[in-house]
Amino acid sequence: MIDSLELFSGVGGLALGLQQAGFSHRALIEWDKDSCDNIRANIVNGYKPIQDWNVVQTDVRDVRFDERFGGVRVVSGGPPCQPFSLGGKHQANRDKRDMFPQAIRAVRELRPQAFIFENVKGLLRPSFSSYFNYILLQLRYPEIEAQENMTWEEHSDLLEARRRRGDVGELTYNVVYRLLNAADYGVPQLRYRVVIVGFRSDISVDWSFPEPTHSKEALLFSKWIDGGYWRKHGMTMPKDIPERDRAAVERLRKSWPSLLPPLQPWVTVRDALLGLPAPTKTSARFANHEFRAGAKAYPGHSGSPLDEPSKTIKAGAHGVPGGENMLIMDDGSQRYYTVRESARIQTFPDDFLFQASWSESMRQIGNAVPVRLAKIIGDSVYELLEKV
Repeated sequence: MIDSLELFSGVGGLALGLQQAGFSHRALIEWDKDSCDNIRANIVNGYKPIQDWNVVQTDVRDVRFDERFGGVRVVSGGPPCQPFSLGGKHQANRDKRDMFPQAIRAVRELRPQAFIFENVKGLLRPSFSSYFNYILLQLRYPEIEAQENMTWEEHSDLLEARRRRGDVGELTYNVVYRLLNAADYGVPQLRYRVVIVGFRSDISVDWSFPEPTHSKEALLFSKWIDGGYWRKHGMTMPKDIPERDRAAVERLRKSWPSLLPPLQPWVTVRDALLGLPAPTKTSARFANHEFRAGAKAYPGHSGSPLDEPSKTIKAGAHGVPGGENMLIMDDGSQRYYTVRESARIQTFPDDFLFQASWSESMRQIGNAVPVRLAKIIGDSVYELLEKV
């Protein structure tokens, strides 16, 4: 096992995936009481994989990392995304919720061999480009702190000058990032996230992001060329290919007249919900699977088709935007996802429970990292660090 420290852990999606990859969390640090309570409830209820988790409910700004967690080899976490979210107020470094400075401080104080940070696609918005580059420079040279009264722009210029000179200080990281679509890694959801990974320069590892395992083209092949998707679900292939897919299917017919696609099909909502009964007002067999009435589509917010990956499960800056957290049934009607269905879309295990209200549980799930995506990234990092 490789010791790690999880920051901004939320309800534990990233932590679960990294643990499945082999990491042992020294602690999970999170200030939100509801998220911490939910993890603790799973510990009390006997969810075995997390029985040794140490949940520290506190403001990360009050933590002296080197005093409490010295020796961890990996630091991970998802700094609050609201400053960069497409649904937020877009204030970046001007937003008091910007916790990247604390993530960087953890790296500076703990000097881990590697770090893994995740954030929203909005971090790559052109208006944030200068600040995002500043984040990357700080992660590359965490020992170079801003001097008193120095603006972030001045500090960025200082770090950039260091980079241009090619200076290698006492503490330097090789940092890479990529915008990943979780659907390309077997998550039943179109969820784009920026993942930043760094390795300490002195350990000399050659790492790159895992290649996708699933594709839209493979799903189209399975649905409209060999029909395997429909047979798997005991259904007859529809006669008409949706207009939006016809050109792509025709290209596939010409490219793969007799060959299987090289990647697995994207996982759809129907795939993800396989085995779950229709929700009722109470569900004894599946926890968190109660029907919730009142779902309505409105312009710009409609449900997810059953035979596509889900739209992004969202938390929302002002509560859950219900239109995005619905699914479209075979008869065309729409209803809200249950908490359990949303958890499956985010690849949480069925025996990981959510104890809060529907809206609060959906907030926790919507803020989480898909467990499967976290494991895939964790597997590749763990494999290299094992050799160090």
